[in-house]
Amino acid sequence: MNILITGAGRGLGLDLVTIALERGHSVIAGVRDLSRGQDALSGLSADYGDKLTVAALDVTDEAGIAALAASLKEEGRTLGSIVNNAAVLNASDTPLEELDIAEMQLALDINLYGPMRVVKHFLPLLTEPDASIINISSEAGSITNAYPGSYPYTISKTALNMFSQKLHVTLKERGVHVLSVHPGWMPTDMGGAKAPTSPRTSAEGIISLIEQRTAPEGHFMFVDYTGKDMEI
Repeated sequence: MNILITGAGRGLGLDLVTIALERGHSVIAGVRDLSRGQDALSGLSADYGDKLTVAALDVTDEAGIAALAASLKEEGRTLGSIVNNAAVLNASDTPLEELDIAEMQLALDINLYGPMRVVKHFLPLLTEPDASIINISSEAGSITNAYPGSYPYTISKTALNMFSQKLHVTLKERGVHVLSVHPGWMPTDMGGAKAPTSPRTSAEGIISLIEQRTAPEGHFMFVDYTGKDMEI
């Protein structure tokens, strides 16, 4: 299948691209900075040739997203999965009394509105059999397990879970599989060096969720990278 992955130039995104290619899929790797993204993905480009397309995709730039979708449509490209991976973790240690609301706006712009923009413009291309939308969320977005601080990230991920649920309800008659996925705590730029979960292990699980269309046992479309239900 053809898989669109945002935030593909580093961390989990880079591993998602790698695993998808290793398993025979074609990938459109969306990166905010095209020159840096091409450098990060150059080895994969050399190995997989036209199975990998590296494209400029800034999830805050709706005009750019629309232009990329239109370009792919003109080329006759279709999608089997959209993976909304691009995200920001900001102001995590800032108490509410000192929080600049601009930090909230930034987190919502990237972590919530970004996936909404991507789905808005790429949904018409999502026509392959067994299609899916995977929103990379976090256990931090669980209302049940809310914890102090980190207002921008946690609230934006809670909202992303709601977006996934609404997409599920809207698209289920079309047969589009929608999930919010907690990828685990990983030693990426966002997760820090002490995190225990390998990004590759998480990426393998997420690509398997796409391939096998694993469904949650409960009502909510919120699972971890192994397919286990998360508390909403």
